[in-house]
Amino acid sequence: MATAKILLFYAFTPLADPDAVRLWQRDLAELLGLRGRIILSKDGINGTIGGEITAVKRYLRKTRDYPAFKHLDVKWSEGRGLDDDGLSIDFPKLSVKVRDELVSFGAPGELRVDEHGVVGGGTHIDPDALDALVAERGDDVVFFDGRNAFEAAIGHFANAVVPDVATTHDFVAELDSGKYDDLKGRPVVTYCTGGIRCEVLSSLMVSRGFGEVYQLDGGIARYGEARGDDGLWEGSLYVFDKRGSIDFSDHAAVIGHCVVDGTATKRMQNCTDLSCREQLVVCEGCAAVAPVYCVAHAAAAAPSR
Repeated sequence: MATAKILLFYAFTPLADPDAVRLWQRDLAELLGLRGRIILSKDGINGTIGGEITAVKRYLRKTRDYPAFKHLDVKWSEGRGLDDDGLSIDFPKLSVKVRDELVSFGAPGELRVDEHGVVGGGTHIDPDALDALVAERGDDVVFFDGRNAFEAAIGHFANAVVPDVATTHDFVAELDSGKYDDLKGRPVVTYCTGGIRCEVLSSLMVSRGFGEVYQLDGGIARYGEARGDDGLWEGSLYVFDKRGSIDFSDHAAVIGHCVVDGTATKRMQNCTDLSCREQLVVCEGCAAVAPVYCVAHAAAAAPSR
């Protein structure tokens, strides 16, 4: 039986002609029968793709043959399977696009990238070094979640600061608000799903006067690979594909709570309002009984009296 795999990857590197790279990447992925999303910009590549394991390996080998992507940062995870055509069931289609930013912080003018990656970012720290830092500095270490707030609802590092942001675009205003200025004298460890958001976030924090900034190398995905659920991570990792979330062991803590009845669950779904993209933690039982709306749309959805 064919094995389905999902590849999460990125590289910050200058690209002189992102659109030419887009055409090559699209043709390569289509030829290999892969689905997912690939984003390119003048600053590099960011993607998540899924498919049959041999095809994904060929894609990775061919992509790394391109000199700019030689040091592509990659993480592997299990896919849920393949359809009758041998295509990943975790993604509806293949999308390959060029954008102004690899990650939409809304600050393209602030990011500086050279052949070695992001210039002026935080210090990369691997799982061993992270655990050692916490063992040495204790509660002085601040975990700073670089994801959207709803992602942290089902999993985060212990005692992490979770900014109240609905999109990555909101982070610049959050940092400029001054609400985190008290952290500027403490060791701050930024983290995100696979590491790419913190490449940018850590550089934004450094430029705003945070004095000791780290970024978790490879993100939560790599820490989970190394520690399972026996380290500093708690809960499930939210992912932006049809899997919804992944666990790192058979004893992952369930830290999410249904917004309707408080039942412990890691299940997430969209607000029922079709115009809303907010994700909510909702247990199977409540989802089966009635539509569930976010706070902003609940009043409008309520029946009139």
